[in-house]
Amino acid sequence: MMDKVTKAIEYAAKAHDGMVRKKDKTPYILHPLEAAVIVGTMTNNQDVISAALLHDVVEDTDITIKEIEEKFGKRVRELVESETEDKRADLPPENTWKIRKEESLEELANCGDTDILMLWLGDKLSNMRSFYRIYKKEGKDMWQSFNQKDPEQQFWYYHTIAELTSSLKDFPAWQEYNELVKIVFERNY
Repeated sequence: MMDKVTKAIEYAAKAHDGMVRKKDKTPYILHPLEAAVIVGTMTNNQDVISAALLHDVVEDTDITIKEIEEKFGKRVRELVESETEDKRADLPPENTWKIRKEESLEELANCGDTDILMLWLGDKLSNMRSFYRIYKKEGKDMWQSFNQKDPEQQFWYYHTIAELTSSLKDFPAWQEYNELVKIVFERNY
């Protein structure tokens, strides 16, 4: 019988097949794989690692949250759902960026669940690593190709995540994340 993580790898790879990351055009599946590896440095819980692999499938594909529960169980669904934004498909993403991020941060602030914090940290550290690579090439101009072009708003979001996940500060993943936020946003706090 296939373990949950292996099943989630295959499921995510199929769901994201043909998709690429916005800025660097790398195969999209590399992001959830990296997020899962990061989460795996903090826990060996298969539900949390599986959720890291699946964290974008509901948001970015036709897969529903109900399908996640049917295939991976209630806990994985809860974890994936905690990070799934209401994208408001009828509106341009740049018009909904702030409200989506406020809603997400409120969810994170009120969760009280270490597994959710780890999931978020894995996802956002993967993003910050990508941002760092882009920043080294393009500097502050990098934000012009994102839905939110204002680096101050981006800083607010990513710095708030650092604060909300600070209970994980003893993990090297959190330390790396916090350091990359400082570098990418040119802050010394």
